[in-house]
Amino acid sequence: MASADDPDQTNAPSAFPDTRWSLVVGVRDARGHGGEGAEGALADRALAELCRLYWFPLYVFVRRRGFAAHDAEDLTQGFLARLIERGDFGSADREKGKLRSYLLGALKNYLSERHKYDTAQKRGGGAQVISIDAAAAEERYALEPADERTPETLFEKRWALTVLENILERLRAEYAKRDRLPLFETLQPMLAWGGGDGDYGAAAAALGITENNVRVSLHRLRKRYGELMREEIAETVAEEGEVEGELQHLMAALRS
Repeated sequence: MASADDPDQTNAPSAFPDTRWSLVVGVRDARGHGGEGAEGALADRALAELCRLYWFPLYVFVRRRGFAAHDAEDLTQGFLARLIERGDFGSADREKGKLRSYLLGALKNYLSERHKYDTAQKRGGGAQVISIDAAAAEERYALEPADERTPETLFEKRWALTVLENILERLRAEYAKRDRLPLFETLQPMLAWGGGDGDYGAAAAALGITENNVRVSLHRLRKRYGELMREEIAETVAEEGEVEGELQHLMAALRS
């Protein structure tokens, strides 16, 4: 039984589940460009959710390619609109089924055709399929390294960071649901990629618990963090066998 400071956990299924991206690719395999009916609609919603989570690495790529902020906003919005509204994922391939790779390739093709989309009305038809906060996007982009990294390298780094941000948001929600948010906020800096072990004594004092309880709680938090990382990565690949490789790629991108 889970303790009071351990969010609800369920045993992982033995078979690889229908993740959002595997669902999209599966519908493509069966019906072409998104298909029709309930299955196609479900795949479209799954793709929209993935785009909502991962639009910022695309925006960063466009900006690093030299486009101004307004143009990058329009181009990113237009790309996502075409992808979702038209079910434009027909080139997704189970043999090369990583969402990260697919989106970057599709975006490059889209940018090469940008002369066909001279206005925002033509690009997105006026519809905001994925909401982009331009001011917030530029604030985040300003924090990106001002170096000579290629747009592709910066995209990979931002993709990896976005994965971690999504995991932390999921963890925060789980702990908040159990009224354990102070525990999460105190221990978060001690997570992997968050600054090392930290000061157990200070954490214990802040939480009003023993240092041993801090260690136990941190162990549980790290365990759940690892589980959610694999789940998050699984949502962006089409096959179970790709999860480990994508995890290693993510770690390498974080070190770049």
